[in-house]
Amino acid sequence: MIKIATRKYLGTQNVYDIGVEHDHNFGIKNGLIASNCFNKSHSTAYGYVTYQTAYLKANYPLEYMAALLTANSGDTDKVQRYITNCTNMGITIDPPDINRSGVDFTPTAGKILFGFSAVRNVGQNAIACILEARNETGEFKSLADFCDRADLRAVNRRTLESLIYCGAFDKIESNRQQLINDSELVYDWAQSRAKDRASGQGNLFDLLGDGFSSAQNKRATNAFETAPKSKPVMDFTAQEKLQKEKELLGFYVSDHPLKSLRQIAPLLTPINLSQLGDQREETRLCAIVMLNIVKKVVTKKGDQMAILQIEDLTTQSEAVVFPKTYERISSILVVDTRLIIWGKVDRRDEQTQFILEDAEPVETVQMVMVELNPQQAGDMDKLHHLKTILQDHSVDKEKAKMPVIGIIQTEKSRKLVRLGWQFCVQDSRITVQALQNASFPAHIKSLTGI
Repeated sequence: MIKIATRKYLGTQNVYDIGVEHDHNFGIKNGLIASNCFNKSHSTAYGYVTYQTAYLKANYPLEYMAALLTANSGDTDKVQRYITNCTNMGITIDPPDINRSGVDFTPTAGKILFGFSAVRNVGQNAIACILEARNETGEFKSLADFCDRADLRAVNRRTLESLIYCGAFDKIESNRQQLINDSELVYDWAQSRAKDRASGQGNLFDLLGDGFSSAQNKRATNAFETAPKSKPVMDFTAQEKLQKEKELLGFYVSDHPLKSLRQIAPLLTPINLSQLGDQREETRLCAIVMLNIVKKVVTKKGDQMAILQIEDLTTQSEAVVFPKTYERISSILVVDTRLIIWGKVDRRDEQTQFILEDAEPVETVQMVMVELNPQQAGDMDKLHHLKTILQDHSVDKEKAKMPVIGIIQTEKSRKLVRLGWQFCVQDSRITVQALQNASFPAHIKSLTGI
């Protein structure tokens, strides 16, 4: 069931519950529903609500998608799917921002801003305290300013670290590791100041800066400069940042490890994980994925196998690795690794899963690139010769998994065409040498180098 909270963003009077999953195709028609033994009065109601949601998506896409994300914030799979929809619609999802985010996903400046409520370890009391402090005395200028103004009884150390790791302080200080190191010292410093204020004491810098004026809520302009700081350190790597975002938000927001492969992925893997359910059983597929979870399983015979959680840019899915395959590729099944996987579709208990038969780290995949001009591409004898060479180097189908990409080059364009998986080769280097000997311009290219 999709719950669309339109009241908050559009000023309407109702919160609509759509009782059918139609993935926003809006193709449901009254007559179609009624003809399938569905009560006509119900079909009319569903048709009307479908029309309303189609109208909202077409005319208020930011508000509509923000409401949809908020209503489904507890379902990681749906949120990831809707974020993908946003990307396809040209809508940017901004990560949490300590000075801009609200409770929920919020449309602002042509983008959708991540809400605090979707960040793990950030409770409602902490959110209320952050928003109250921000509304009373303006934006936070630094980590020390935040810790000094927020109620640390509600914003504990774990909450502060979660906000830093998910990027909420990036606009103030982009070096997240520096902030994490500073937070231990600053938190204690702010707690000490809070105790002094509660007891009516204060410190020298507050007194010099009129920190204890009649309102007792002003801060000395130089007070935060006295906050302790740790030694300067290098920032986390991009991969480490993304791992923490995934841990705290449930998915990648500021970037995605597979985004850099977005241009080449459709060429190698025309089917994405969200389309697995549409494929026939036993269909052989290839996918470029992130490996999120590896769950080892021991069979009744004592053999080891694994259940994997994988994801691409569209959704998460489950993959099964049976004992013989697991014994061969277990060393590369490392969490947070980018993989290109081969396998087939399997359906069991009305669930679709991916039976993984082979895998290779993206960084080690080497493709054979063959350059053809339009005349060669239309010459059947030339193509037959090319086919023969490739078949000679793809005899062992289990080991032949390196893809071959044809480059059709004209004066005005350059087109990449993947040859069928039956033409994958076993040894890229030897294949390139054979192609060059046959006067086919060919070279090796890594998957990450496209």
